[in-house]
Amino acid sequence: MATFIRVVECGSFALAAESLSLSPSAVSKIISRLEDRLRVKLLTRTTRKLALTVEGERYLEHAREILGAIEAAESEISAAGGKPSGVIRVNVGTAVGKHQLAPILGRFLALYPEISVELSVTDRQIDIIAEQADVVLRTGALSDSSLQARKLTDSHRLICASPDYLARHGTPRVPADLLQHNCLLISRMPHLARWPFHTPEGINHLKVSGNLVVDNADILRDMAVRGLGIVRIGEVLVRSALTRGTLVSLLEDVHAPETFPTWAVTPPGRARVHRIRLFIDYLAEAFKTGPSAFPVLPG
Repeated sequence: MATFIRVVECGSFALAAESLSLSPSAVSKIISRLEDRLRVKLLTRTTRKLALTVEGERYLEHAREILGAIEAAESEISAAGGKPSGVIRVNVGTAVGKHQLAPILGRFLALYPEISVELSVTDRQIDIIAEQADVVLRTGALSDSSLQARKLTDSHRLICASPDYLARHGTPRVPADLLQHNCLLISRMPHLARWPFHTPEGINHLKVSGNLVVDNADILRDMAVRGLGIVRIGEVLVRSALTRGTLVSLLEDVHAPETFPTWAVTPPGRARVHRIRLFIDYLAEAFKTGPSAFPVLPG
């Protein structure tokens, strides 16, 4: 089952063989024996690619669940006889990684010294199965229903600018004033250029614009701190800047803050593995409580 899953994830016998430290012929024989025993074809093979048959898709789903249950059982029994241990492969976006995960990760590692974390930080949306991640932290709506997800916290967006920018360009008093200002935007997310406001008729969306579009929310925040324009961004990214006074919140009386969730996403069955369950439970409490309540434990 594990070999079959790796072949599907890698898309070729050669790549799967390399990741499993086997020869391509050995991998091919394993798949052939599996198909012979099941009396169905799981994969269709051409010179260019592999594709799952209908039976292969169904078997893949069951195989992932079964192997996940086996690892969960072994992990739980092993944990009963000693300390939780093993590697957790985590993928996270830059903003969440820097402002939410990094401040509380040290305490988790101190609590469970036999567990290690392999952390991948990227704003690219990865294929959690193909890249073999155990936990992916994502914000906003989820599209892949085959994955398992647990909501860690809800966040909201604020409209902010630096005191320097406001001194040079004036402070917007009503939403329409934003049309005369330089608004900094996230690329590849055109819906975030339409800022929502409360009106007597309901929520009205104002389309704003500016001379800087960035594909990284953390960099966008830094540009706002440096006085390049007005930004609408997640509260967790600007919390410290607001406290220090390097950013000022704007239009709070009319802005619709638009709550959005942060999720811990896992492949099928992985959340039952003891160390991964401990990690997600820890994140759920830490994200809701805030980093200041989770200092690093002394070594």
